[in-house]
Amino acid sequence: MALDDEQGPAQAWWRSAVMYQVYPRSFADGNGDGEGDLPGLRARLPYLADLGVDGLWISPWFPSPMADGGYDVSDFRGIHPMFGSLDDADAVLREARALGLRVIIDLVPNHTSDEHPWFLAALAAAPGSPERARYFFRDGRGESGQEPPNNWISAFGGPAWSRVTEPDGSPGQWYLHLFAPEQPDLDWSNEAVLDDFDDVLRFWFDRGVDGLRIDAAPAMSKKAGLPDADYGGVLQFRTVDWDDNPHWDVDSVHDIFRRWRAIADTYDGDRAFVAEAVVSTPERLAKYLRPDEMHTAFNFPYLKGPWEAGALRQVIDDTLASFEPVGVPSTWVLTSHDEIRPVTRYGRPTTSSYFIADGQGEVSDLALGTRRARAAALLMLALPGGAYVYQGEELGLPNVDDLPDEVLQDPIFLRSNGEMRGRDGCRVPLPWSGQQPPFGFSPEGVTPWLPQPESWRDLTVEAQDGDPTSMLTLYREALRLRRETPGLYAAGLAWRESAPDVLDFDRGEVLRCVVNLSGHPVDVPADRVLLASGPLDGDGGRLPTDTAAWLSP
Repeated sequence: MALDDEQGPAQAWWRSAVMYQVYPRSFADGNGDGEGDLPGLRARLPYLADLGVDGLWISPWFPSPMADGGYDVSDFRGIHPMFGSLDDADAVLREARALGLRVIIDLVPNHTSDEHPWFLAALAAAPGSPERARYFFRDGRGESGQEPPNNWISAFGGPAWSRVTEPDGSPGQWYLHLFAPEQPDLDWSNEAVLDDFDDVLRFWFDRGVDGLRIDAAPAMSKKAGLPDADYGGVLQFRTVDWDDNPHWDVDSVHDIFRRWRAIADTYDGDRAFVAEAVVSTPERLAKYLRPDEMHTAFNFPYLKGPWEAGALRQVIDDTLASFEPVGVPSTWVLTSHDEIRPVTRYGRPTTSSYFIADGQGEVSDLALGTRRARAAALLMLALPGGAYVYQGEELGLPNVDDLPDEVLQDPIFLRSNGEMRGRDGCRVPLPWSGQQPPFGFSPEGVTPWLPQPESWRDLTVEAQDGDPTSMLTLYREALRLRRETPGLYAAGLAWRESAPDVLDFDRGEVLRCVVNLSGHPVDVPADRVLLASGPLDGDGGRLPTDTAAWLSP
């Protein structure tokens, strides 16, 4: 557990924890079928403890038809047979705890699968029935109801409405899905929905999870009457641009989270919520973090911004300024299962990722991207608050952008008719060992669910273990120093005067971080360097371009 100055255990673990995101289908295959699972995760828990993270966030492990990588849930109280059983989940929780690792799981409350018993009952029921009231079933517009009820769009392209065929075979009502048609939105003003999810929260808290990551949190409330949205002429799901949108970041969503916080607060052990809340301003995000709502939230403006000193400093300052009044630290993040991997992204001309297709088709200089990703890791881990690391980030894995069309499963690819490649390229199974696929992810001779490139032989855990220049060693050292530096967690951030395009700041009197994004080397005191993302130039201590260093002040 993190220590806060010399005052003993930190006030709450989530305020400074570094969490490791496990995408279970791609982490480790324990039963040899080419799919990652919970037995595979259990076998690799010592690796995570050795890496030095404080815990893990497990992406959805629930039963699901897998129309959207498990984010279409058919049973919120079970485990997908692909991954194992509830007994396996209990074993993961028990063994992680024994290693000192916290565990949070992914909750996907905005929608269910279209194979969830609730939705199947709604399809079988009549318009206006209690079964349909759990979702957004509405009559269509036009003379025969042939047009969608409003102009809302889906995150995966196209309209956010699909029309059903009624039990008698006639064209019927429309239902809302802000994501794929297989993910019908729940109506969170419905008391039956609220009551059922109260029980879901208690089910998992009772089993010992330390927290819940809330998927698509701003989507959960809609304006009464479901009015048309003004998308500003850009028919893309760009939530960072939306203000006063009728289906995103609607104020009534906060009532749900207050209800949930009251449940979490009845449990011992600092049970925590982390919100996936991509909203238009830091001030809007801070509303999710009021004392009776979510505990933390992913910092998407930081994640999605470009590799530019001015933009990075601005988002850091904006974040600290907006979070300070509510007394909550930021949760910094570079990537996830939804994002281009940093090694690829930072090697492209377009280094931002505001939209999934940003930079698509650009050739990436992976050597440049790796250098920048190493520096970005030290910058992120030096900032005050918590952080999340996505599996494979610590190995410096690039995106796999040349996956064959026939293996792609992301609904973004399917719904865009192939115009957008989607997110499968960042979900390729991890390479653990060996010289050829499946690189220890599965037993030799087994083909993983997504193919791994041969070039990953140099990026396996086995290849990087013990190499002082590897990305894995960099992460291990950074996490060790972060954990062992006295007073770091309580220290604030103060900027130093610096050359243009150089980020230089102190964390109290215990750590200094310098990141050089300029085109020229900058001087640093070589005798004070604790860790650097790359070698210094010359004998005098000059920090090269796209390099970061931690120093004793």
